[in-house]
Amino acid sequence: MTRTDVPPSGDERASLVTFLDYVRDTAVMKCEGVAAQDAGKVQLPGSPLMTLGGLISHLRWVEHWWFDVIFLGGEDKGPWTDEDPDREMRVGAEIPLDELLADYAADAARHRETVAAHSLDDLAERPIRDGRRMNLRWILLHLIEETARHNGHLDILRELADGTTGD
Repeated sequence: MTRTDVPPSGDERASLVTFLDYVRDTAVMKCEGVAAQDAGKVQLPGSPLMTLGGLISHLRWVEHWWFDVIFLGGEDKGPWTDEDPDREMRVGAEIPLDELLADYAADAARHRETVAAHSLDDLAERPIRDGRRMNLRWILLHLIEETARHNGHLDILRELADGTTGD
């Protein structure tokens, strides 16, 4: 996998899209070569939802929420429920990691098309909790932050699983 955080041009859109792809690629890289039994293994007793598979599932479904549900106004197809709001992390620990990564990649490709088809100033179809409708720029920045933060978690979990460290 070739990752880069250097956009092909210095404009805002290229920078945002490049950084989102960079943190996505980093998440995938953190999972490359992990043993199947380690993908859903709980490494931190105080955080039973924090698994490699659970985090990849979470990242996939967070993008679904922000792009498909909030920005485009589509149907929420996420696995969460009112009774189990973190279900995407729970089921992610049980799904084969290759399947999770393939779903994450497919959704990322679809979301790239969504971003390409809209202005950064376009407002989301649905408001957030406080009633504001965020623009695509904010959503991209939020997803960069969210994914980067969870990459730190993936890095720790991978080192605990098999000692692998790296970029």
